[in-house]
Amino acid sequence: MESDVDQPSKMLTRNYFLLLLMGCVLVLAIISLQFLNLVPLTPLEEEQQFPPDGGFQVSLTKSRKRVFPAPHDLKPDPVSEAYGYCNTPNHTEQALEGHSPADYKLLSVQVMIRHGDRYPLYFIPKTRRPAINCTLSTSKSPSHPLLKAFIGHMRQGGRGHWDSTLSSIPRVPNHSACETGELTQTGVVQHLRNGQLLHHAYKRRSFLSSDWSPRQVWVETTSKARTLQSGLAFLYGFLPQFDWSKLTVRHQWSTLFCGSECDCPARGKYLEEEQKRQYRLRVSDAELEKTYAQMAKTLGVPTRQLRAANPVDSLLCHLCHNISFPCVAGGDGGPGDCLTTDQFAVIRRQQLDDEADRRKAGLYRKYAVLAMHPYLNQTANRMERVARDGEAVFSISSAHDVTVAPLLSALGLQEARFPRFAARIVFEMWKSPLAMQKQARKRGGDAKAKDGQLFIRVLYDGEDVTFHTSFCRSRGRQDAPPLCPLNNFLSFVRRDMFSVVNATSYKEACYRRPA
Repeated sequence: MESDVDQPSKMLTRNYFLLLLMGCVLVLAIISLQFLNLVPLTPLEEEQQFPPDGGFQVSLTKSRKRVFPAPHDLKPDPVSEAYGYCNTPNHTEQALEGHSPADYKLLSVQVMIRHGDRYPLYFIPKTRRPAINCTLSTSKSPSHPLLKAFIGHMRQGGRGHWDSTLSSIPRVPNHSACETGELTQTGVVQHLRNGQLLHHAYKRRSFLSSDWSPRQVWVETTSKARTLQSGLAFLYGFLPQFDWSKLTVRHQWSTLFCGSECDCPARGKYLEEEQKRQYRLRVSDAELEKTYAQMAKTLGVPTRQLRAANPVDSLLCHLCHNISFPCVAGGDGGPGDCLTTDQFAVIRRQQLDDEADRRKAGLYRKYAVLAMHPYLNQTANRMERVARDGEAVFSISSAHDVTVAPLLSALGLQEARFPRFAARIVFEMWKSPLAMQKQARKRGGDAKAKDGQLFIRVLYDGEDVTFHTSFCRSRGRQDAPPLCPLNNFLSFVRRDMFSVVNATSYKEACYRRPA
């Protein structure tokens, strides 16, 4: 029989053992979460909130919303994926822009954006168009603390410098009943937020002083109102109350932003082959054809007419704006049948299947390399000029999904998700501190030191994808420094990217006759 003195001692021993066991379990759980990349391994110095001048809290920790889709063995849910495509503004948007080793200097930031949320380009026959008001108002949702000031600042746009093609385009959406393809207030807010994210990310880096010169800020856009307005919203979020008199807004006539280098016969051939692949896959999808037939029957139109109306474009608008899917009137004038979420899911599933097949076939990659080389070459030239002159540069290219998608593919990011509304790709150029330059000079001479002091980062929707790109995949984050040498990018743009079409230059790839 145990004595009264021994019992507390043994109970205390058991309690210590239980506490030790619980501690071990907790440590194992944390290690497992870190291994699965669900929590950061170490807190970042930049983790902080910025409510004062921007109005919404921005966490600059690593984004949990991955830019790469689920592994191939895990089929994504088409409807959930579509909500991600909507990119509804929220208060937890995260970004890794502006992160680098201590004492590195940021020299240039070049951003390619897709326009924000828009009204449909196509409409479903015999149904009402979505009832959306495209005028801007702080009393509407979603809104933004900068929205009122942005509207006022856009009224002063006459003080800016505009390429003639752009001068007559309204600087904000202004129709109470949205017009075809018009930017919505959601689209404006998306880019005010994106610009503000970069404002906070780069403010700590003393990038682009308040007295910036006209040579340091570059804005270019296609002639569509939605891209011009998106670019201005992004710029205002990044540089609130910017000086119009120092700004020139330039026109890009091609959605590929290819400038004077657009002529490339081989590019058109690869695109034609890719479109044939896309068509063959679509018509072979029995479930898709059956769904189109059901939808056409509901609407009372021929299947061919419905398919030509590209119904997914309008249905996405309904989904993103939380509007019920369209219905047709019944025979007695009352409510009739409606299109369904299940039907929408089938169309989106086929689009996801097409993206997977496109990566596998490789034709789109060849098209993308030739389509985006001029833009990438312009990006490389600008970086070299900044490195030579030492004057910081910030540029925005406001574009479309047909611009951003091939850019991702050309960079070797074929696995990245399709560009959502207000998607962004950011190219950062960094310079190592003087002490590291001296060490490099001692190791390899002046030339190597000069080459080795410049680095590039590539980010997609706030996530660092540098080491997923073709030109830096062989280099790891564990390397010192954990950045990609600029020379890797320059060699890729000038020569290496053409290996996918068995060429060594843009001219050869575009004009070489088939054997």
